[in-house]
Amino acid sequence: MRPIRNSAKAVIIQDNRLLLTVNQGQQGQYYLFPGGGQEPGETLREAVVRECMEEIGQEVEPGELLCVREYIGKNHQFAQWDSEIHQVEFYFVCRLKADPSEVELRNGAVPDPAQIGVEWVELERLNEIELYPKTLGTSFQRGKAGSVYIGDVN
Repeated sequence: MRPIRNSAKAVIIQDNRLLLTVNQGQQGQYYLFPGGGQEPGETLREAVVRECMEEIGQEVEPGELLCVREYIGKNHQFAQWDSEIHQVEFYFVCRLKADPSEVELRNGAVPDPAQIGVEWVELERLNEIELYPKTLGTSFQRGKAGSVYIGDVN
């Protein structure tokens, strides 16, 4: 069994749009919140800043902790590939340090292997895309983020 992994994620909302990474997998295109694994000796805030530089090529300023989600792979639709994964994800409200109108959307220097791009997605369109976790997209469309601990949700 693999150890439990911490992951720091950025929630970047500007002008009713959410900044997401675009990824390509065996089931087609899907979207994720920028962010990734915490390194030893690194705070969660440091991890989200580093991961955003790697994935979206932009410096972010992390704010409040929005929510905590667990991902237990065996309980989800990708269990055949993710059954050994147990990840605790910390979602921080972040803002881009650069003016969003001047940001060129492109992959950062070290994108995830499946990442093919970066895209602003209008909040009203979140139900039209494959967003993981979908629960957060639904919360943003309703104008609320829910409780701090949201559990092992899709």
